Amino acid sequence: MSALQVSRATAEDWAVVREWAVAEGWNPGRGDTASFFAQDPDGFFLGRLDGEREPVSAISVVNYDDAYAFLGFYLVRPDRRGLGYGLATWKAALAHAGDRTVGLDGVPAQQDNYRRSGFVLAHRSARWAGPVTAGSAAGTGAAGVVPATGAGLSAIAAYDAACYPAERPRFLERWLRAPGHVALARVVDGRVTGYGVIRPAQDEARVGPLFADSPGDAEVLLDALVAGFGADRIAMDVPESNAAAVRLAESRGLVPTFATARMYTGPVRPFAQDRVFGITTLELG
Repeated sequence: MSALQVSRATAEDWAVVREWAVAEGWNPGRGDTASFFAQDPDGFFLGRLDGEREPVSAISVVNYDDAYAFLGFYLVRPDRRGLGYGLATWKAALAHAGDRTVGLDGVPAQQDNYRRSGFVLAHRSARWAGPVTAGSAAGTGAAGVVPATGAGLSAIAAYDAACYPAERPRFLERWLRAPGHVALARVVDGRVTGYGVIRPAQDEARVGPLFADSPGDAEVLLDALVAGFGADRIAMDVPESNAAAVRLAESRGLVPTFATARMYTGPVRPFAQDRVFGITTLELG
């Protein structure tokens, strides 16, 4: 194996990794990089051989707080696979997480490798995608739906924190306001009962997160997101552990396209898993 140097990537460096993700069929969001780097700009890594400019491997290990990190973008250039570069990059980047619990969403082909590295299955998920069947909502203003920023960043951040293993206000501030993103919340009797985001992506528009108190809240929000974005095709990563979320995806005419598994290296703080109808992003959790 030629000498591999693993170093931190800049947002500009990450453009090549996005193209790798496109080639893998991951349907990355068109403006994801700025929001991802806002959370932890030191959490993105590239492997290069003997000073070559073109990277051969990539990974992200994004720290959210002192207890939790998330691993994503584990990729090796196809012509350099099977030579140990991926594992070397993995080991170098994981040091960034320190003693934090690390989460990931792994494809089936890699799950045995992740288990050997100490990751334990929490639940399985599937990406549901396709032409979306129209619902009854008509976008902003429908049944208590308002722009998420109108509900207040602090209120959305508090709701998000109840549905995720860590607080992530830096990420949310960019995610809710990113160009092309439509972010909506449902407010009932002055209280947020759910929120969601839909964004432009390489193929279908991607929904994530979709967090809601109830299936009814999730349904109203999903329909409003689709109407507000003007999407005719969407993709949403749905945890199989939430049967109501699976039923919602089915009711909108979506079909499962590929599977992943949420895995952790240790305990995470309790969060409202029954409110998770759509995972925010497989890349950052």
